[in-house]
Amino acid sequence: MYGQEKIKPYKDSGHKREQVELMFDHIAHSYDRLNHFLSWGIDKSWRRTAVDSLRPFRPLHILDVATGTGDFAILSARRLSPQTITGVDISEGMMQIGQQKVKAADLEHIISFRHEDCEALSFGDATFDAVTVAYGVRNFEHLDKGLKEMHRVLKPGGHLLIIELSSPRRFPMKQLFSVYAKIFMPLIGRIISKDHSAYTYLPATMAAFPQGEIMQGIIRKAGFSDVRFKRFTFGISTMYLATK
Repeated sequence: MYGQEKIKPYKDSGHKREQVELMFDHIAHSYDRLNHFLSWGIDKSWRRTAVDSLRPFRPLHILDVATGTGDFAILSARRLSPQTITGVDISEGMMQIGQQKVKAADLEHIISFRHEDCEALSFGDATFDAVTVAYGVRNFEHLDKGLKEMHRVLKPGGHLLIIELSSPRRFPMKQLFSVYAKIFMPLIGRIISKDHSAYTYLPATMAAFPQGEIMQGIIRKAGFSDVRFKRFTFGISTMYLATK
């Protein structure tokens, strides 16, 4: 078991998956605003760079896991011009907002949403050309199981793209970010989202989540090859790209 798998939003008994679903339903109304505010808007450039890493492969059918409010799916539709993007998530509240955004962007002919558990996807083997996960993989209850499911639904030669928040490892960013994540993020998160646990849980999972070479090995263990990673902005975010 990896460190972040033990961390639950509400520290109650019961499965992490159920608590994560409840948490994201609670904060769906403020999630986008908080994301961009807490990252000073830098997350937009991280997302663009990540999406553009798939351009050489020209994926036609994309699965966006932990799609949330659909930001990454919308960006992928605009920059990759695929035929279809299927966004899946366990939070209906997040996807309802995503559906509104997709309609406003006139992308309903490309992007659709489905309520799915990433560890037991309903899709057949070798369905998608690419699978993406933007800032959601650390919320998986069982990381290995989720990665193996994503490997299963990818076509041979298809690509997995993960972008995830991470903790800087070097002085002075390590110390500065630790203060920011432990004090500023929970405070602002509580004020804006009205959820007193969510923005304590999220920084805690960032610190516990396997990073860099360790995550690279975990992705390989799930069956992927040619696993590469790139750190952004002193290691605050990390992108992983792998091939089936």
